[in-house]
Amino acid sequence: MSSDQWSPALKLAIACRKLASENHALTLAGQATCRADDATYWSTPLAGGFSNVTESRIVRIDGDMNLIEGTESVNPGVRFHMWIYRARRDVNAIVHTHPPYASALSMTGEPLEVAHMDACPFHGDCAFLRDWPGVPVADEEGRIISEALGGNRAILLANHGYLTVGATFEEAAYLAVLFENAARMHMLARAAGPIKPVEPHHAQEAHDFLLRPDVINGTFEAWGLEMLRDHPELADG
Repeated sequence: MSSDQWSPALKLAIACRKLASENHALTLAGQATCRADDATYWSTPLAGGFSNVTESRIVRIDGDMNLIEGTESVNPGVRFHMWIYRARRDVNAIVHTHPPYASALSMTGEPLEVAHMDACPFHGDCAFLRDWPGVPVADEEGRIISEALGGNRAILLANHGYLTVGATFEEAAYLAVLFENAARMHMLARAAGPIKPVEPHHAQEAHDFLLRPDVINGTFEAWGLEMLRDHPELADG
């Protein structure tokens, strides 16, 4: 089965397993969502964690966090996603987690440095929320995070983690994996000495190339085939 035949729920499950395999979800913290249509959204549930998500466990909710489809509990952390969806009509998917390196970077007071080709998708495309507003389950946190994100595809959240958005779920998930890798390189390089950023024109060129739909979709399909091979129970829907 090719990726264009995967359901939205299966894509979320695949992304969760990929992220879990890279230490993005050591607890229940983190969510992945995507628009089903103008009024409803597919979402990871509260229970189980990313490492146990399957296609059948994904839920469908409305903008008021009411369960529309599925049997799992709605994750209250998804509330701040709704603020982003309302503010950004171009956003159709969101991923938020607390992986080790992005979390460590969020503790330094430094924004993400674009100093390697693989970090260039975040050149001019990554916001930084410098002050943690608290656990993002209320409307005030949603307002703060959505305003800080602005028109960017990613944001580093101080003392918290990160968030990525995309026009497609493949894009949001692709950026989620790349963000933690970029944060890891930042922290390793900072330990060795000063970081030398990529020249802006080269960074923009790499940004545009690495965010081409064929690059994003081909990468996500490769991850999906790997996850389905290693975890066939994912496609239980």
